[in-house]
Amino acid sequence: MKLLVTILCFGLLAPCGFGQAKTNPASAAPDRMGMTCTQILRMTSSKWVSVYTLKKGENPENTIRAIKVYSACYNARTDRLAAALAKTGKGPLMGAAGNFCDFDAAVKDFMAKALGATEPPADAVKSAYATLYEKQFRYDFYRSYEQKNSSLPAPVPSPDDLDQVGTAKNQFGQELNLLPPEKIHEVHAAFSRTFDAGPISDATKLALYRFAIFCLEKHSAEPFSQPPF
Repeated sequence: MKLLVTILCFGLLAPCGFGQAKTNPASAAPDRMGMTCTQILRMTSSKWVSVYTLKKGENPENTIRAIKVYSACYNARTDRLAAALAKTGKGPLMGAAGNFCDFDAAVKDFMAKALGATEPPADAVKSAYATLYEKQFRYDFYRSYEQKNSSLPAPVPSPDDLDQVGTAKNQFGQELNLLPPEKIHEVHAAFSRTFDAGPISDATKLALYRFAIFCLEKHSAEPFSQPPF
């Protein structure tokens, strides 16, 4: 059964992005304000949104439109990396791809539950940012294969990195406990399922906890950490 699920996940427009149609950032070109995706991605997402809304007008609709432009460029870069690895035969094998697909689907399920469980529920802008920031996991997955095939040594987590995981884990627990009591178990169970696909690196674990905190923390609160990009 697990093999069948993996095959279906891999071949039928899976939520994690394997086998999906390639992103076409050209469709968002009118909103790129004459800039290339490379130029846009040199900025943080927050910087790009501020540049865009300064030109187009500061309102939620334009903020969401700017996020979608950044998202299209970010996805296109991931697609190019995935295609390059596939061409050289150095990308993930089906087993690893299937495990990541399960992980990514679980992250998206958690995101939907977390954004809807906060009081008040996340607005359209917060949801758009969360959807954008979730894309880091697919890009980092392919980047890990690119790093494996390079001559550069693999990054080794420092003691400070490991301390940050513990700090983020504690903060996640605090954010979770601020939810309505009837929502805590549902959201916690959804987050726990992100670990079911198999072991994840400390770097991914830290990114996952930070993402979870972003989804749960109130918009008015001081952010626990900077956006991932």
